[in-house]
Amino acid sequence: MIDPALFDPTAVSEEIRAQNADIVAKLAALPDPMSVPPALVRERRRQGLGPFPLMPSSHKAKVIEIDGPAGPIPLRIITPEKPRGVYFHVHGGGWTWGTSDEQDPWLDRLADRCGLAVVSVEYRLAPEDPYPAGPDDCEAAALWVIREAESRFGTSRLFIGGESAGAHLSAVTILRLRGKHGLKPFRGANLFAGCYDLNLSPSVRHWGPERLILNTNDVKVFADNFVGHVSDRTNPDISPLYADLKGLPPALFSVGTKDMLLDDTLFMASRYAAAGNKTDLAIWPGGCHVFIRFDSAMSEQALSRIDAFVEAL
Repeated sequence: MIDPALFDPTAVSEEIRAQNADIVAKLAALPDPMSVPPALVRERRRQGLGPFPLMPSSHKAKVIEIDGPAGPIPLRIITPEKPRGVYFHVHGGGWTWGTSDEQDPWLDRLADRCGLAVVSVEYRLAPEDPYPAGPDDCEAAALWVIREAESRFGTSRLFIGGESAGAHLSAVTILRLRGKHGLKPFRGANLFAGCYDLNLSPSVRHWGPERLILNTNDVKVFADNFVGHVSDRTNPDISPLYADLKGLPPALFSVGTKDMLLDDTLFMASRYAAAGNKTDLAIWPGGCHVFIRFDSAMSEQALSRIDAFVEAL
């Protein structure tokens, strides 16, 4: 069973307590991001005015475009000298914000420490392009990676992963590849703080107005942006928690205990394991939503856990 000691307030380090307090205070002083157009929030994030600090761009990254279902799809690629695998990355941002270049240090780390060529997809965002646009782009990009990995990178050792909405889209992509194409190409899936139930899980519904990165209304608006036109959000292509999860790759599910999407990870990891898949669950005391965007000793431990997961497969 999950160790209840991980959820004890005494398990949270002073560093993480102070960091969380700073995040809440900073966001409380900013305008409600749901009260302004998404395009304005995207621009503010590019200026470092969002919830996360800006991360430096990689000098090794190159962008190419591939054919997609509705036009070109940009792919941001970071390639080590001798790739030992390929990591297909899907960025987060509530299906509404976020870009493929916002987390280059993580992607550089996977290239440098794990020898992975990283391909990060710039999928279409809601509400301008709601479901199924984003999943369609991720599916097309994943199929490109499968086709091109051996010739471009010299390896067919493939991984997939993402954070928040990116973890959701990674899970949807795995399911689409299995269901639509009969493909099970990935050695492992790195799923960090995903949202797997767009009906909103109990931890989301009960969180309330405090914005520790996100609050209840934020996730509601994100989900409405993405699938507001869909009547049944239990469709597994929308909420992978409801999918048949048999025959999927080993997965590392990571989440902090102060992440309002906590239940999504706990529920999804449980169903994933019950379906007979190799499942690793990392629960981090006091961690806010995608806490690895902030420097801390715990962030380094969580990133090292991801490195070890990849290296073992």
